[in-house]
Amino acid sequence: MLFEYHRHTVGDERQYFTYPRRDTSFRKHFNETEKNALLYYDNVLGPGISGHGNSFDCDMDDTACVAKAREIYMTEPRIGIAMSIVGGMDYRGGESLGDTIWPGVDGGIYLRGFADSIDFVLDARIYDEGHSAAKPKSWDREFLEVQKEENNSGVEYTSYARYRTHFAYNHDWLRLDFGRDVMHWGPGYYNNLTLNQFALPYNMLSLDLLIGPLRVMSFYADLRIYNNSMSMKNKDETRNLFGHRYELAVGNATFGISELQVQYDNLKPWLFVPTAPLFMEKGNYSEDSNNGALAMDFNYRLFNSARIYTEFFLDDMESPISLVKNDNIEAKWAWMAGMQFGHDFYINGHLLETGSIAEYARVEPYVYSHFIKNTAQIAHLGYPLGNQGGPNSQTIDWTLYARLDNHIFASVRNEWFWKGTDFGSAVNDTTPRANHMKIHKKYLDGAKMKYSLTPSVSYEGQFVSFMGELTLINDKKVYVRGGFKW
Repeated sequence: MLFEYHRHTVGDERQYFTYPRRDTSFRKHFNETEKNALLYYDNVLGPGISGHGNSFDCDMDDTACVAKAREIYMTEPRIGIAMSIVGGMDYRGGESLGDTIWPGVDGGIYLRGFADSIDFVLDARIYDEGHSAAKPKSWDREFLEVQKEENNSGVEYTSYARYRTHFAYNHDWLRLDFGRDVMHWGPGYYNNLTLNQFALPYNMLSLDLLIGPLRVMSFYADLRIYNNSMSMKNKDETRNLFGHRYELAVGNATFGISELQVQYDNLKPWLFVPTAPLFMEKGNYSEDSNNGALAMDFNYRLFNSARIYTEFFLDDMESPISLVKNDNIEAKWAWMAGMQFGHDFYINGHLLETGSIAEYARVEPYVYSHFIKNTAQIAHLGYPLGNQGGPNSQTIDWTLYARLDNHIFASVRNEWFWKGTDFGSAVNDTTPRANHMKIHKKYLDGAKMKYSLTPSVSYEGQFVSFMGELTLINDKKVYVRGGFKW
């Protein structure tokens, strides 16, 4: 996603900031990017060039062969599918993790393809890890189950599965997508306030409409309340999310509006309708069973080398005056601003993409929270759906990055982070309705600044990959991975 934002910065196309979203361009290059997969089929541009059961076995420069393939392509639906075996080995350790994971082994399948108006992708893996801690923790914050082999001298180990997938139908100006992933709304990269790429994945349904310069996204997510995803409480109590995003891209500017509504034990499918204003629908249901938020963002590109952006997130307010006074918990808001620079260099036939991102985010106390614990918080598995600093936090990010020939990547990230400790600093800290406006809030009262420096380098090849990341100063950690795809 970083280089999607980089292309927005250095390119001249319309800028939209709703991910995941429609991208069918991979069909044009399917033969080039996937032909080395373990299993591969393309009814028009198969290995070499093949079509309609006839193997042409000719070079791409053979114009007659290409013309024949194109003829078939124009008269028959194109079908392509590729499957690869993927896996790797990790070494992870860190202060906040309180654990060392070694070895961490994973393996699974990567599946991608299309058939006429349908496209799909699946990355599914099974993990097996060794932990040094007496009580192992999950590095990705999802549920981790410790297995114990009673018949094998009581040896303990962790084994779990993770996957992300999309199965989408495309028709002209609309796309209907079923999947398991994370939504990312807005022009920021690290600190988006409404929906953030660094949240935990959830099952979801989205409708993506593109009408001229206007993009409309309607979204539903099936959330979990308790961190233990296997808990029976998650079966007995439900939390669901509906969201709409409207983006207008005009020239170098993009205007965005995002709205969310979380429902607790009160599923109302009507809210998926993209023309139903959620901030109005909120008034049709009891306060205890739903929680809403509204956000506005703006992005502007400068000289195809930079863009500036901002987002304002409103969780709750008594009146506009309460936002100005900002002295009680009825004024629950957050603000983010940032700038990205980028430039592409061509050196002796090699492409070098370089850039920098700087962001600031302020999240007031009680943002993402609700009246009653474990009900309609704007959270999934105990973590915010938006800014990962959570309520009562402040973050400054500055990153330098570069990529060579789409394969070699390096970056240095600086992060300054403040997190309050008063009540109102966690998503499950409640905001009682009685005397609601009289409860004063303390923003970052006594919070200490934490600074971390994270250099990283990675290589992504056709069959193998490598990544190394080291965090210094505060919250020290290390992550090294070697992987393969075949």
